[in-house]
Amino acid sequence: MSSETPATPDAPAPGLDTSIPHNARIWNYWLGGKDNYAADREMGEQIRSFFPEIVDNAVADRGFLARSVDHLARERGVRQFLDIGTGLPTRNNTHEVAQAAAPEARVVYVDNDPLVLVHARALLTSTQEGATDYIGADLRDPETILAAAGRTLDLAQPVALMLLGVVNFVADDAEVRSILDRLLGALAPGSYLVVSHPTDDLDPERAHQVAAAWNERGTPKLTIRSAARIEALFDGLEPLEPGVVSCSLWRPGTIDADRISPVAEYGGVARKG
Repeated sequence: MSSETPATPDAPAPGLDTSIPHNARIWNYWLGGKDNYAADREMGEQIRSFFPEIVDNAVADRGFLARSVDHLARERGVRQFLDIGTGLPTRNNTHEVAQAAAPEARVVYVDNDPLVLVHARALLTSTQEGATDYIGADLRDPETILAAAGRTLDLAQPVALMLLGVVNFVADDAEVRSILDRLLGALAPGSYLVVSHPTDDLDPERAHQVAAAWNERGTPKLTIRSAARIEALFDGLEPLEPGVVSCSLWRPGTIDADRISPVAEYGGVARKG
């Protein structure tokens, strides 16, 4: 990939409005990253002031990504990953986890944030055996995503479709279903869908307080879904154990597993038959 210099707070990416908080950069702030701006940090602190567990959500979501990718690469033989709504590169990025398990793995990242684009081009490298690529596109445009992904991925072979923390920015369930059908319909049998999504099952009042605060200033607008609505995203697929659960509880390993607390971010993995 190219060696383009990343944007910084002193030199933001072209076309980037740093006065409007953005999901990818707020998430980066909660994860301890430096690729964010004053508006993102202000929004992040506002939400954390009444929902301090939001940082736990972010950490658990990242852990879920690492464990699900590792499981699919090591245990299920998946060698291709399409990561839509990837956000800003931090640690345990999809290609790092996948290629640690299978150096020949090929990963395509998709996002519509210009800052993410700049960082991805600069920082997302690959093993010699594998490949990474980046597509600047929106989840709502599956055809563009699939056409561009086909330059790097063989869509006639199984692909893991990664949708972590992105479906929640499409409010209408019917539109989400249409997007999923179009994406999954183009993927080979034996492909997988991986989703994480904020839920209101644990604390409805505070979950919707978070959404209201976010939607007042942040972009894109956030939708909170119940566990049942998140489970419905996997309709027609074969779920992997333990099903749709708190991201912190999805195959957490054996070390202190009994002390892991649920978070208001649910995740699941399912196979296309």
